[in-house]
Amino acid sequence: MPDFAITCLDKPDAGSLRADTRPAHLEYIATKTDDLIVAGPLLDDADAPMGSLIICAFASREEAETFAAGDPYAKAGLFASVTITPWRQVYPPRS
Repeated sequence: MPDFAITCLDKPDAGSLRADTRPAHLEYIATKTDDLIVAGPLLDDADAPMGSLIICAFASREEAETFAAGDPYAKAGLFASVTITPWRQVYPPRS
């Protein structure tokens, strides 16, 4: 199964939108834990969220795109950009 890195960068001054949408985002992410390798916020130098990084294993790019588009953060218009890139884990090796 291919792995993908989903990198999302927030729009400027979107902190309150992120905070308001976070509970729905976390509920959505929890529905896909079998497909997730790692997920969490990207932080700026002041330790404030500025985006999201999700490393996931889906059967296809289309599934990764559907997952990214269904995220409540994306639906709320939080992101200035979303990129989906094939990714390969080297270390630590997965069993």
